[in-house]
Amino acid sequence: MANASRYFAVAPRNGPRPSRRDELLASSADLFAAGGFFGVTMDDIGAAAGISGPALYHHFDSKEALLGEMLVGISEQLLAAGEEIRDSVPPEERLGALVGMHVEFAVDRRPLITVQLRDLVNARETDRRRVQELQRAYVDIWVGAMLQRRPSIGPRVARSAVHAGFGLINSTPISGRLRRDVMVDLLERMAHGALVGVIESPLGE
Repeated sequence: MANASRYFAVAPRNGPRPSRRDELLASSADLFAAGGFFGVTMDDIGAAAGISGPALYHHFDSKEALLGEMLVGISEQLLAAGEEIRDSVPPEERLGALVGMHVEFAVDRRPLITVQLRDLVNARETDRRRVQELQRAYVDIWVGAMLQRRPSIGPRVARSAVHAGFGLINSTPISGRLRRDVMVDLLERMAHGALVGVIESPLGE
């Protein structure tokens, strides 16, 4: 299976330092995942980042705005990674590359998955619509990768399979804590095997 780290990975340890805004978004994701959107205050976020709560308003005008930027930003990153794979990876390898990329995201960014699933409803309406739009485009790339392999399964079956595959991969917030490389390999094998199983089965015909 293709190595997906070039498409989507956490910043390298010796790489450039993340911006202050990125640090605030990352610490907010951890807090929201642990305590829920309504269980976390701007003062809590500021304390975790080493600044005062009021100082946060120099970066974000509200907690809802912070949440929206967090979820829109990660949706944009996933879509960009998916588009790069779609445009640069041969069709027969594309599904494996998508699975590998998304598995690395799910393993390395567990708090964001929790926040996305539980707290998107608390973001501003414009941000919710943008996230949903980005997610539809991302799913379309996966559906296209499946249909490239076997058009006869049809878009409805392919789309249902993709969403089921996401459910498997995005289980990392509640899955066992294996060593990272073991967890990545496990999820890649399970998700890729499930999706290829749909492609190779007579389902929908």
